[in-house]
Amino acid sequence: MSTITPISKNILIVAGDVSGDIHAASLVRALKAADPDVRVTAIGGKQLAAASDTFMYDLASQGASGFIEPLKKMPLWIKLLNQIRDYMETQNPVALIVVDFYGFNHQVLGMAKHRNIPAYYYVTPQVWASRQYRAKQLAGLTKKMFVIYPFEPEFHKQFGGNAVFLGNPLLDYLPAPQDKNFNVADHKNHAWKLGMLPGSRMGEIKRLTPVFYQTFKQVLKEFPNTQAYMFLLPDADEKVFLDLIGEKPHENFHFVKDNHYAKRAEMDFLLACSGTATLENALLGIPMVVAYKLFWPTYEIAKRVIKVPYISLVNLLARRALVKELIQQDANAKSLAAETMAMFQNPAKLTAMREDLLKLRASLGEPGVAKRAAVEILNDLKHE
Repeated sequence: MSTITPISKNILIVAGDVSGDIHAASLVRALKAADPDVRVTAIGGKQLAAASDTFMYDLASQGASGFIEPLKKMPLWIKLLNQIRDYMETQNPVALIVVDFYGFNHQVLGMAKHRNIPAYYYVTPQVWASRQYRAKQLAGLTKKMFVIYPFEPEFHKQFGGNAVFLGNPLLDYLPAPQDKNFNVADHKNHAWKLGMLPGSRMGEIKRLTPVFYQTFKQVLKEFPNTQAYMFLLPDADEKVFLDLIGEKPHENFHFVKDNHYAKRAEMDFLLACSGTATLENALLGIPMVVAYKLFWPTYEIAKRVIKVPYISLVNLLARRALVKELIQQDANAKSLAAETMAMFQNPAKLTAMREDLLKLRASLGEPGVAKRAAVEILNDLKHE
């Protein structure tokens, strides 16, 4: 790593959801490793609270997605924005770093612009997928954007944005894919490992948890030794999920709180909520089907503004329907079970999908993304 001349600085960093909190905390640790004089004030989640010097608020636990749900959070957002404004005016941070979460963070960027505070976007929102006019706004509000897909710098360049691709930050903490052999002797009676990722936001969890559980029960009729694993966030309350399932779970059903992806990496097939989890699965080389079930007014709006042909990041990166996407009413137990059983009945399909997913991993760079971004930010600030 290049040498950084130590400089005393106070940096404000803002993340608004669980995945952003993880990326932001990794960047904070890299900044502090590169320059011990860095002092970080943060709004985010539990990871940022542990990594930063001063923590203002756990915004990640309040996460809202889509178009309608965030409106309910407006009173909280206004209160937080006032706190951030006071912080900027009294503490005069040398830089602002925001992570994803456009709805809130573009307002924070506007306040920084007004006060001539250099601003960086780490994990830029996917404006190439919908509402592309936001790319021009981002160009005017940021000094630099650290994007996470190799095609994004060229996209942002069209709108005057300074975007750089240093690799996808998921590579910094996802393990290498495990060796897999799907060619089992008796696929009908094999103990297939079926993973379930119902999401991190409560709306997603409520909509998908019962559907995923019923999918598992249908799969059991044809593959009776299937073991199901529902992956929960570390601080999740299992009772919430049990209530959503609505019955005492089958003996082959298990809850997992897996901080380091070790158990997920063992899965043969996954039922995944659309989002970051699908890319994590691809990097682990785990075949999947993607379910997308939104609050219906949000979905109706989304249909009109999304400009890309696929929902999942995996298919967008592959530029083809590499994994099956089941959307809204199609994201039901019957359809999900049919897709799962088709895979278990033909293990060659699992092998082919895994190989395609691992090709995507190779296109997303190398580990050390947060470290490289930290060096760029600190070098920029030396010349401010």
